[in-house]
Amino acid sequence: MPQYFGQLPTTDQPWVTVGAVVAVSQSDRAVQLNCGESSVLISVIDSNLIRVRLAPNGEFFPQRPWAVVAEDPERSPVPFKVEETAATVEIKTERMRVVVQRQPCRLTCFDNDDRPFAQDADMGMSWRMGATAAWKQIEADENFYGFGERTGFLNKLSEVKTNWTLDALDYDSLTDEMYQAIPFFIALRPEVGYGIFFNTTFWSQFDIGAAHPGTWSMETRSLAGMQTPPLDYYIIYGPDPATILGSYTQLTGRMPLPPRWALGYHQCRWSYDSETAVRELAQEFRRRRIPCDVIHLDIDYMRGYRVFTWSPQRFPHPEKLLRELAEDGFKTVVIIDPGVKYEPEANYHVFDQGIDKDYFIRKADGQLFHGYVWPDKALFPDFLRPEVRQWWGHLHESLTSIGVAGIWNDMNEPAIADRPFGDDGKHIWFPLDAPQGNSQFTIHNSQLSHTPHPTPHTPHPTPHTPHPSYNSRRSPQPLRTDDGEIEC
Repeated sequence: MPQYFGQLPTTDQPWVTVGAVVAVSQSDRAVQLNCGESSVLISVIDSNLIRVRLAPNGEFFPQRPWAVVAEDPERSPVPFKVEETAATVEIKTERMRVVVQRQPCRLTCFDNDDRPFAQDADMGMSWRMGATAAWKQIEADENFYGFGERTGFLNKLSEVKTNWTLDALDYDSLTDEMYQAIPFFIALRPEVGYGIFFNTTFWSQFDIGAAHPGTWSMETRSLAGMQTPPLDYYIIYGPDPATILGSYTQLTGRMPLPPRWALGYHQCRWSYDSETAVRELAQEFRRRRIPCDVIHLDIDYMRGYRVFTWSPQRFPHPEKLLRELAEDGFKTVVIIDPGVKYEPEANYHVFDQGIDKDYFIRKADGQLFHGYVWPDKALFPDFLRPEVRQWWGHLHESLTSIGVAGIWNDMNEPAIADRPFGDDGKHIWFPLDAPQGNSQFTIHNSQLSHTPHPTPHTPHPTPHTPHPSYNSRRSPQPLRTDDGEIEC
């Protein structure tokens, strides 16, 4: 499996730029611009929120809204006006207007005081084999914030930010890809502010004036042999950050208000290796009169890193421990990883259930996909299937029923190795041609397909046969950062 670490292969093909607008059509929700072979669709989501989509071949293929909570047709129509001249097409809402230059097709937004923002640069929207992109102008005194979990200065002007998450052990101020990539940012200058949400699950990247000062760009790419990904992004007018974030969270969803204890101090580190260590820790917090609401238990509470188990030697009485912590005012959060230890002969109930019901991800050839995480060789549930999600959810009842107050979901970034920890190896990720989902809704290469899953509920002919390269090894040693915290 190749390693890209955020840098997919580039191509020397020239960019094809969207051409002139030759025809305009509209509905009560959107305006479609026919630009020859390509099409641009501008949807009015709210008075300060528009969606821009480019179809290089003129066809917009159905796309599941992975990050957006409601598809466009599920929203109430927002009033807007369309005015056409020989040179422009203008879309006007109560709070902003979008002016599209016809020759060539270029887009500029304006607030009600005619201040421009999110203005297309000379390249506008473009595509080439396996990639689409857009270029926009950087206005004077404009600064850029957001992009997910990032290091360095808050203002990301003149930087490149890649949206391709990695297990970023030992990161520093110059590290690009990390554990969390959110393709959203806020651009601010005096009296004007706007947000951009890049709606793509493919590899993507923002260049905020690094390659071309005065121009920022966003690009998304697919792997070789895959369909060219669509260009799909949202423009959110502010002018202030609070308004922008309000519209963004309305678009992508808002979390429920957490319980009060979740807002307190959490004690979390790698790792407390026994009930005795946890009790001593809790006693010290109370003795020193240090407020603490939550204690986290890392991977060492488990029996050999097997999820949904407790070590019978080091944590022999988990229910009693949790009860005593609760009586002393502590909530307990335990870690759960999506990697299930491969143990065909160990009477491990999570592995056995997953095999019997064929809940684990398989490669395109039907073989079980495996990688190496904390328990060494591991399998991974197919969470795109609702029955798998339900099964995984019910497994948590063994924890919550005895007093666990919260779950620490870990190892959700691509942190899978191709061999046991401690050996020379490399990071891998799920094979992109692996069928995932159920028989009505199968995902290949992060694209929607209506091809049935090959034998979706039929166990592999020899599910309990160990991999030829598998051998019994000692438990891997967790990796520490410089400050002693674990990076999972």
